[in-house]
Amino acid sequence: MQSAMPWPHAAGRLLLGLLATCCWCSAAWSQAEIQGGAAATGVPVPITIAVPQSRLDGAAGDKANFLHSNGSYAQTRYYAASQINSGNVGKLRPVFNFQTAVVESMETAPIVVDGVMFITTSYNHVYALDAVTGKEFWHYKHKMGAVTTYCCGPNNRGVAVLGGKLYMGTLDAKLVALDAKTGNPLWQTQIADPEAGYSETMAPVVVDNTVLIGTNGGEYGIRGFVKAFDANDGHLLWTFYTIPEKGHEGKWAVNDATGRNMLRDIAAEKDQFAKGGGEFYKTLGGGVWMAPAVDRETGTVFFVVGNPSPDLYGRERPGDNLYTDSIVAIDVKTGGYKWHYQYVAHDVWDLDAVSPVILTEAKDKAGKLRKVAIHGGKTGHVYVHDRATGELIRFSDAMIPQENMWVLPTPQGARMLPGANGGVEWSPMAVNPTLRYAYAANLHQPMTYHVEESRYPGGKLWLGGAFKTIASEKQWGRLSAVNLDTGKIAWQVDTEQPLIGGVLATAGNLVFNGEGNGLFSAFDAKTGKMLWQYPCGAGVNAPAVSYMVKGKQYIAVAAGGNTQLDFKRGNSVLVFALP
Repeated sequence: MQSAMPWPHAAGRLLLGLLATCCWCSAAWSQAEIQGGAAATGVPVPITIAVPQSRLDGAAGDKANFLHSNGSYAQTRYYAASQINSGNVGKLRPVFNFQTAVVESMETAPIVVDGVMFITTSYNHVYALDAVTGKEFWHYKHKMGAVTTYCCGPNNRGVAVLGGKLYMGTLDAKLVALDAKTGNPLWQTQIADPEAGYSETMAPVVVDNTVLIGTNGGEYGIRGFVKAFDANDGHLLWTFYTIPEKGHEGKWAVNDATGRNMLRDIAAEKDQFAKGGGEFYKTLGGGVWMAPAVDRETGTVFFVVGNPSPDLYGRERPGDNLYTDSIVAIDVKTGGYKWHYQYVAHDVWDLDAVSPVILTEAKDKAGKLRKVAIHGGKTGHVYVHDRATGELIRFSDAMIPQENMWVLPTPQGARMLPGANGGVEWSPMAVNPTLRYAYAANLHQPMTYHVEESRYPGGKLWLGGAFKTIASEKQWGRLSAVNLDTGKIAWQVDTEQPLIGGVLATAGNLVFNGEGNGLFSAFDAKTGKMLWQYPCGAGVNAPAVSYMVKGKQYIAVAAGGNTQLDFKRGNSVLVFALP
């Protein structure tokens, strides 16, 4: 019997989607609660958090701390220290296992500042811990609003830090600022309306006193965006909509980014567009799931945009559906458009762009080293773009099987690989800048795509059909190393289960990755040879981080499983070090 997979990021998410509008006991906070910090618990401790802009700018070379959810503004997830390396990683041992109050999927990337670790959980809890002992300093629990509407689990992927404040997006579509020393809430602002399908799971990015955050909701007919808020008080500075205003549609790409015909019935789309007048831009989806990258030299923000709404029923949205399934570059100060590149126009397979953009260097076809922005797609390709212009320099060899691309969904179900989860899902890649290898966690989940007529339901789940896994076909994962200079695959390691969660690379010639069965592993960055493995007791479906305290290097990762693929739940953050 086939199991329903009705949207891009879920195995078994249909039930979650139907139940995603949840009522909570608490209403909006009173001003006294906001100022008094009633939601934070713990004994006051002598910790000091001071992260000025200069420290955030230098995070890529900071061996003591992990200051961004993906390591730096470039988001390479490359840790520059090598105390733990390919020669001694086999001796790695657990130091502590911190267990949270929430047994549910964990996708957090810990932030570590001067020996203090900040982690988040599902349902927007935040913890401050001693990064060496696991001692809890404080615990904050967000008071959820009356309505939350979310896809793919009640996850949170981490906080951002600036000065002495932490910033977190919430399931009820708020941005919250916390005192990093005490956990007390300082202010909160409403980003969007959860009743219309908006929610927040991404880790924000803070730059120049501005908090950048996108939105979930591509399965509910939202209009996607990236917004910028003042880090001091939360007032809105600018909004970039991932769905342009009426009049920007009417484009008709024949091929995808790799040059393959997408089998569109463009004549029928044009006829529908003429009848519909293009009003659908207000409900076209285009969520921004993951943290943007920031080029400090040029003042450019880079991010990728998710699927259009409804996911599978394209008749409601004729045209290329810009800027869905695209990489986009905008100005950090104003939100002004710079360039975009669309991978899949008029997507009816839910192959949205999700894994965060990485800024690095790679050789062009003439052998000249260029500054590039790269993205690992659900299609199974790594795309390499010129950072200034968006030019597609190359795309990698396919990391996973591709079959029947781009067969159109049918009422009876059409089989196409990859399935709606990828390729590379939301999982952040990592880059070794010396090797110029990108490391990507991939899924292989054969599916059939089923389409049905569907009108906008007003902020409720809006798929226009369903994806269904094929029970007779094996699902598996693949960790791939891609040579960015050539697009060739340097090595691959297959796993029993689909991979989701993200990768860490280090200067110790190591790559760390977790699996849904609880295994957390270290590989040789050059060859892919597995060097170390540890069973964590629950799915390791979050990206690892590394840091140093008093000259000793640590590796930390969350093990809480995953709602999306229904991997074993837990509530742990495990920390490892050499004896």
